[in-house]
Amino acid sequence: MNSLRTIDLNADLGEDCGDDVAMLDLVTTANVACGGHAGGGLILRDTVASAASRGVAIGAHPSYPDRENFGRVSMRTFDAKVLATSIFEQIINVAEVAKSEGIGLSHVKAHGALYNDAAVHEDMALLILTAVAQSEAHLIERGLLANDSAGKLPIMGMPISTMQLMCERAGRRFWPEAFADRAYTPAARLVPRSEPGAVLDHDAALAQAISIATSGTTTAVDGTSLSLDVVTLCVHGDTPGAVALASDIRAALADTGVCVAGVSS
Repeated sequence: MNSLRTIDLNADLGEDCGDDVAMLDLVTTANVACGGHAGGGLILRDTVASAASRGVAIGAHPSYPDRENFGRVSMRTFDAKVLATSIFEQIINVAEVAKSEGIGLSHVKAHGALYNDAAVHEDMALLILTAVAQSEAHLIERGLLANDSAGKLPIMGMPISTMQLMCERAGRRFWPEAFADRAYTPAARLVPRSEPGAVLDHDAALAQAISIATSGTTTAVDGTSLSLDVVTLCVHGDTPGAVALASDIRAALADTGVCVAGVSS
């Protein structure tokens, strides 16, 4: 657990579902959909503008290019060059809109099946790293990137994962993330959405958020105690009741002495 009792609260937004404006009044970081699985266009611009006006950090939220399935079906066997190009273009899309609002891009967080594939498969983690690295020269040249101390764009992802290991090998900062509203397997992976109980109800999600933020632990679906050393906590913007949940999490964390603040570079 963070010894300073500070944690970032993030949400996946710009997906044309849920109340993004209300969520942006509660979170400190927004992962903005880039058009791959949802969003893009005016939705992207409105989301970034709303985040910027509130001082919320903005990250790119690229996905498999699959709007039909909301990016939640693996495309791991798809052409790697096409996927890398798509991720590159999605990152650039968010960065350019952020620049128009006078701020830089803070990080990258993959979405859905791409996020989960990169957590366990080295080839997909490498594909994301390659796409991010290819975008950096373009972004830095145009002043679109908020660099960390190493001059590289941080990646947000699942702790104790292949993505984290690959970032460490590449010398890239990694922001380990936990989820308030999703159930965990004994292996500290997310229970697939196709299984019952994968998305926690309000009370269970609130309890999990408090436990992770205060003790760095939660309980898997089989009762196993899990250690999750993270710097940021996610509430999905499309989860039913997301705004009420995020609001209650903030209030509960304040009551327990945990400060909600963006991740420091």
